[in-house]
Amino acid sequence: MRLVFIFLLLLSASRPAFGALPDSVDKRVDQAQVVGQAMFTYYFWDVYEATLYAPNGNWSETKPFALALTYQRDFKGRDIAERSVKEMRKQGVEDEEKLKRWGDAMQALFPDVTDGDTLLGIATENQVTHFYRGDTFLGEVEDKEFTKHFFAIWLGEKTSEPDLREKLLNQK
Repeated sequence: MRLVFIFLLLLSASRPAFGALPDSVDKRVDQAQVVGQAMFTYYFWDVYEATLYAPNGNWSETKPFALALTYQRDFKGRDIAERSVKEMRKQGVEDEEKLKRWGDAMQALFPDVTDGDTLLGIATENQVTHFYRGDTFLGEVEDKEFTKHFFAIWLGEKTSEPDLREKLLNQK
């Protein structure tokens, strides 16, 4: 359930503490600033540090934004993709054909990660999702529904990790 967050993206609630803004964010999210940041922990293990970036630090699901996860453990890309599909299903996506298509796309894009790797997802102005490993482009999914449901894993009201969501959206 929580392993969903064994996935993607990085950084911090304050730039100076975590260094420079990743180039892949800076070039694709106009005036990107950190909205919120949190460590996702499963039982006693830190899994990844998640950071949400948005224009001027104000997140809106209809504007470009980026979600970065910096992993604290090793994971297979296939497992990250499978967990993402399970989380989308929990949020109410019932179209199994669509979930299979999305799962296949993620498995093709998501690399295996090791401790310290950062995976980054960027929702563009057109609601296309771009994926990066650090600043290396991995590919994209051109599907508005995918973009909505993928990022809802962390940012949606039906997330399985509401405390993480509150910290990412800087609501605490």
